[in-house]
Amino acid sequence: MNNVTKMIIAKPANEVFEAFVDPEKIGNFWFSSSSERWESGKTIKLRYDEYNADGEIRVKEIVQDEKIAFEWDYGHVHLVTITFTPKDEMNTIVEVNEDGFADDKESIPLLVGNKEGWVYTLTCLKGYLEHGISTLRAALVH
Repeated sequence: MNNVTKMIIAKPANEVFEAFVDPEKIGNFWFSSSSERWESGKTIKLRYDEYNADGEIRVKEIVQDEKIAFEWDYGHVHLVTITFTPKDEMNTIVEVNEDGFADDKESIPLLVGNKEGWVYTLTCLKGYLEHGISTLRAALVH
């Protein structure tokens, strides 16, 4: 099964795309840090300082300003595809599709938590890119 989350960000697609792949920008809305610029074939180390957690993603495909696909593993390998579709010159639809959930009742809490995480991440992205707010990222309490 897969989980899809979409949000409109009031910025051009290239700016939204760069927020994900540029290690200088990602810390303003998602992870504390990224080991390097995201490119196809690279393994990227991601860090959450606030939660003392790190992990890795394997970047499968990058299409400049249009698409990012990566795999990560938290029990099962999941493929995440993020697409950036211009709605008009100043607005971009960001769609996150995470695939790899088992098709059973036990996966429902995982799907709900995953959806919550992506909605939160995209909300932080919106706050950062549209309003310059970079303090939302670490506000979620577990």
